[in-house]
Amino acid sequence: MANGKSAFKYLVLSAILIVLVFSCTEKKMITGSGVLKGKISIGPLCPVQRDPPDPGCLPTKQTFVAWATAVWTENKKTKIALLDPSLDGNYQVELPAGNYILDFDVSRTNGIGGSNLPSTISITNSDTTIFNINIDTGIR
Repeated sequence: MANGKSAFKYLVLSAILIVLVFSCTEKKMITGSGVLKGKISIGPLCPVQRDPPDPGCLPTKQTFVAWATAVWTENKKTKIALLDPSLDGNYQVELPAGNYILDFDVSRTNGIGGSNLPSTISITNSDTTIFNINIDTGIR
């Protein structure tokens, strides 16, 4: 009878251990945060590009607001962060480790220009992910 109880306890403990191991999905095991950084390039802003650039054709804060870019959850149902680049287009944001979608803040369906958005990115604990965003305004 003692061997039967020991075997039963071993079986129950094994079952609990198996359930615990398989209930820990990869997403649940990811913890911590990382950094997403890069540069947002928007252009052209004038029909004729000059070298050196015409100051009136350089991006302004309003340009970046008009082409606002956000970090979304993997299913794109929840906005996590709105990227806030400096005037030279550089941005940096700390995010919890996980997978995200980078896309425009407001859906764009006009088909003018192009970009490398939407894009899927992965943030890992204590790492920096670099992603440069290129937005073609379609101005020619």
